[in-house]
Amino acid sequence: MQSAGAPAVQFRVVLHDPHAHLYRITMRVENPQAQQTLQLPTWIPGSYLVREFAKHLQNLRAGQNDQPVALTQLDKATWRADCQANAALEVQYEVYAADQSVRSSWLDASRGFFNGTSLFLHALGHAHLAHGLTIEATSYALDWQVATALPAEHIDGAGFGSYLAPDYDTLVDCPVELGNVWRGHFTVGSTPHRFAVSGAAPSFDGQRLLADAEKICTTCMAFWHGTEPPPIEHYLFLLNAVDDGYGGLEHRNSTALIAGRRDLPRRSDGAGGAWKPGEGYTTLLGLISHEYFHTWNVKRLRPAEFERYDYAQENYTQLLWFFEGFTSYYDDLLLVRAGVLEHAAYLKRLTKTINQVLQTPGRLIQSLAQASFDAWVKYYRQDENTPNATVSYYTKGALVALCLDLTLRREGHSTLDAVMRALWTRCKAGPMREADLLTALEDLGGRSYAAEIAAWVHSTEELPLAELLAAHGVRLQADTPQWAQRLGMRIATGEELRIKSVLRGGLAERAGMAAGDEWLGIETAAGAWRLQRLDDLALYAPQGTREVVALVARDRRLLRLPLQIPQDGTAPADTVLLQLSDTALAAHWLSGD
Repeated sequence: MQSAGAPAVQFRVVLHDPHAHLYRITMRVENPQAQQTLQLPTWIPGSYLVREFAKHLQNLRAGQNDQPVALTQLDKATWRADCQANAALEVQYEVYAADQSVRSSWLDASRGFFNGTSLFLHALGHAHLAHGLTIEATSYALDWQVATALPAEHIDGAGFGSYLAPDYDTLVDCPVELGNVWRGHFTVGSTPHRFAVSGAAPSFDGQRLLADAEKICTTCMAFWHGTEPPPIEHYLFLLNAVDDGYGGLEHRNSTALIAGRRDLPRRSDGAGGAWKPGEGYTTLLGLISHEYFHTWNVKRLRPAEFERYDYAQENYTQLLWFFEGFTSYYDDLLLVRAGVLEHAAYLKRLTKTINQVLQTPGRLIQSLAQASFDAWVKYYRQDENTPNATVSYYTKGALVALCLDLTLRREGHSTLDAVMRALWTRCKAGPMREADLLTALEDLGGRSYAAEIAAWVHSTEELPLAELLAAHGVRLQADTPQWAQRLGMRIATGEELRIKSVLRGGLAERAGMAAGDEWLGIETAAGAWRLQRLDDLALYAPQGTREVVALVARDRRLLRLPLQIPQDGTAPADTVLLQLSDTALAAHWLSGD
C-alpha cells in the first residue's frame, strides 16, 4: 500500500551511459489502474511542434509483484500495461539524450540536461497526483551538481537525491541541469533568483551578468506588481554556453537558455582592458527579459486553450501573437527601462524588427491569428517558401503591441502597460480569450478597439507604424536596401553564394532563380565575372547597368538567367530607418511614463 505522503508516481533517473547518451529511468506507479495506460508526451509546452520524443525511448519493460507485465503498444507514444489494480507497477526504460537544445535532453561525460516531457511517461489518470523524482549520482559525476526549480525533499549538498512535485504538469515543467555549473544568485524584493551556467569560458564575468539580470527582473516584477508580492517564491535561470547557439524556453518558475560563449560578459578583453558589451550580449539580455516576462504572460496568464495541456497532440490557439508577440515587444523595452539599453540602441533593434516584417511577403498572405494557429506546421517547419507564405507572430505580434501602446498613449487614456495588468487581474492570472483583451482595451482606452484588432490581427492590412511613431517623436523613413532586398532573395550563410529563399514578386523570381541555386557569376557587356558575395554586383555591374546574365548552378546544370538590375527609385520599399525627431516626446513612451 502507498504510505501517507508518498508520491503516487515515482521516477528514478540514473545517468546510465554518458558516451552512449543514455538515461535509465525507473517509474513506479503505486496504485495503477487495471490495464494502466502509459504515454510519453509528443511536444513540450512553449515550443509548438510535435517532436516525437518517443523515438528516443528504448528497452521498455514492466513488472508487478516481482513478475513481468506484458506491454501492448497502442500508438507511437502510448502503451498499455497488462497489470492488476492496487499493486505497485514498476516500469523501466532508457532514453537516448543527444539534443543540445532547450527543448529535449542531453547527456555526455561533461554535462546532463533534461526536460521531463522527453523523459517521463505519463500514467493516465494519475496526472493530478503527487509525482516524485530521484536523481542518482554515478561515479563519473561525483563532482557534478544539480540545478532545478523542483521542490527538494531529501538532497545532498550537490543537489542529488529526491524531489517532489504536486502533479505531473509541475514535474515536466521544471528542467534539470547537471554538471560543473557556475552558480550565482540575487534577490528581487523577497524573491530569490538563481543562475546556473554551464560551459562558460574561464573569462566569464558572472557578477556582471547577475547585476544586469537583477535590473531586468526588478523592472519586470515592478511592471506587473508594483510593490505587491509576486506569484513566484523563487526563480531559476539555466544557461548553457556553447560555441554557437541561441534560444530559450519558458517554464513556470525557471527558464532554460542557450547562448554563444563569446556573447557572455568577460572580466577583461585579454589585454588588460575593460570588456565592452557587444550586440551578442544585448541579445542575451533580451532573451533573459523575454523568458522572464513569460513567467506572467503565457505560463500563468495564458490562452484558454492551454488551461490543461494535452501532451499527446497539437494544442491549437489563435493567440500566440499576443503571448509571444507582446512578450517580444516588452523584452527589449524593459531593457531600456532597466537602464541596460540606450534609446538609440533600442530604436536600432526595433528597426530590425520592422524590416523583418516588411521584407516578408507572407505578411500579405497570412494574418497573425492564422499564423498563431498554424505554428505547428508553418512557423516551426520553415522551408524556402516560408517568407512568401507566412508571417512571424513574434515580430509582427510585437509591432501590433507597439501600435496598440502608441495608440493608447496618443489618445491619452491609458497605456498597454495598464492593459496587461488589467488582463492579469481580470483573468485571475489564468486562462484568457481575445474577448478579454478587447474588454480591457475598451475599459481603459475609453472606446472599442475591435476595428484595430480586426485589421491588425485578423487581416493582412499594413500597420500604421509611421503615423504612430511620428506622434511619439520617432521618424520612420526609407533606407537604402541591401542587394538581397533589392533583388528579392535571401542568401544562406557560408562560403558559397547560395540562394536560401526567393521572395514573391521580386526580380530574382522574375529571372527564374530558385532556392538552392548557387550563384556563380554574371555576364555583362564588359565580360564575365565570378561573384564571391552579393556586394560584388556594385563592382561588376556599376550604376546604370540595367540587365546582366546570372550564371547559376542548379542540379549540376549551368544556367544563364537574364536578371534585371534595380535602378534608383525602383527598389522595393521594404527597408526603413528609425530616427529620433523629438527626444523628450519619445522618452515618455520609452521610459513608461
